[in-house]
Amino acid sequence: MTKEVMLTIRGLQFDQGPDSEEIETVQWGQYYKKNGTHYLIFDEVMEGEKEPVRNVIKFREQEMNLMKRGMVNVYMAFEECKKNITNYHTPYGSLLIGMDTRRVSFTESEEEIRLRVEYALEVNYEYLSDCRIDIRIQPAGKSAGTARAEGRAARQDGSGAGPQRRESPDPRMRI
Repeated sequence: MTKEVMLTIRGLQFDQGPDSEEIETVQWGQYYKKNGTHYLIFDEVMEGEKEPVRNVIKFREQEMNLMKRGMVNVYMAFEECKKNITNYHTPYGSLLIGMDTRRVSFTESEEEIRLRVEYALEVNYEYLSDCRIDIRIQPAGKSAGTARAEGRAARQDGSGAGPQRRESPDPRMRI
C-alpha cells in the first residue's frame, strides 16, 4: 500500500427507531505500517470552520485508537470486549463518552484495507446507540468517483439503498 491514500469512512448509529442514519465521508491522508500496527493520518475540515481537525487512527488486531486534535479534542480507545470512557471536548462543551467495543476487525490486501469497529455508545453513562464504523483505505491513485461508483454497485446487489452523503455532520457529536 502506498503512503498517500484515500479513506472512505462510514459511520452508522442504530438508534431505537427506524431512523438509523449512515454518514459517509471521503478523505485524503497518509498511511504507514510499523511493527504490525497500521497508522492513518488525515485532516478534516468541519462545516463553518477554517482550521482543520487532525485525526490519527492507529489499529491492529482487536484494537483501534482514534485521536482528534483541533476544534475537537478526544482520544478514543476501541478494544474488543472492553469498555473505555473518555472526555470528548468540543467548542460547545465536554461530554463524557463510553465505548463498549464488541468487535474490531480488518482485512488487508495490496489494493485495500478494510477496518470495522462495532460498539455501543454511551454519553454521560447513559446508553445512546449501537454504532459501527467502516473504513476503506485505498491507494490515492484511485479516484473518489470510482470508489463511490464501486460502493453504489455493491449496494445495488440488494444490501440497501445506500448512505446519505453528508460531508460535515454535527460537529458536537462527530464520533
